[in-house]
Amino acid sequence: MMQFAGYCLAMLIGFSLGLIGGGGSILTIPVLVFFFDIDPEAATTYSLFIVGITAVSGSINHYKIRNIDFKTALQFGIPSVIVLFIVRRWLLKLIPSTIYQQGSLVISKSLFIMIVFSIVMLIAGWLMIKKKNYTTSKDKQSLSRLVWEGCITGAITGFIGIGGGFIIVPSLVLFAGLPIKRAIGTSLTIITVNCIVGILGNLEDAASLDYFFLVSFAAFAIAGILAGTRMIKFIPDNKLKPIFGWIILAMSIVVFIRIFSRF
Repeated sequence: MMQFAGYCLAMLIGFSLGLIGGGGSILTIPVLVFFFDIDPEAATTYSLFIVGITAVSGSINHYKIRNIDFKTALQFGIPSVIVLFIVRRWLLKLIPSTIYQQGSLVISKSLFIMIVFSIVMLIAGWLMIKKKNYTTSKDKQSLSRLVWEGCITGAITGFIGIGGGFIIVPSLVLFAGLPIKRAIGTSLTIITVNCIVGILGNLEDAASLDYFFLVSFAAFAIAGILAGTRMIKFIPDNKLKPIFGWIILAMSIVVFIRIFSRF
């Protein structure tokens, strides 16, 4: 029953990627951990594969309707990719398996990842709800801001194994002046590259993955993203972010409850 619910949520993951260009990984990791009993550290690698494959499908659809700004994708994506690779290849491995231990209280590396992840979810959800309306203008493009946002996104993506769309989309709108729907298509392209680089950063972990499960989960997510990209044309821009912001907030609360129930 739990796995059936998990596959249904896989479709929601794809749907969120197609609809708002992000949120895929922020849902994928808790679904993998809590519905399929996958270790949080391994779930970050699974997440990169699943979201990467799903984002490719969405990117193709947005490319067909000319909804991708490749110049902005390069300016934001290159620094993001560089930082992501450094984090996945070297920095993540420097974190000890036990972060903190005091008596019976033990915070492992996997638990620490989930704690950081839930905090990021909470902040992301709040920002999406708070900032409902965006103004678009080419004059707002800022290369330095795009580079910094790309670096921050790459660091978060590398550490907790997420595509970063929930940061990328508002960044592209606020700092590149893109219309939100064009930002969504561009976000999926950046997410695809981020996931590929993240996977290359720890290829040694890829050998231990269950590829039958990986393909099955990704298939449901792809079905969701195809539905999401079709639905996007029927929903006003100012409704997209706050709706999913509430979803992320709800999920962050669930993750917090599951984390503290272990103590």
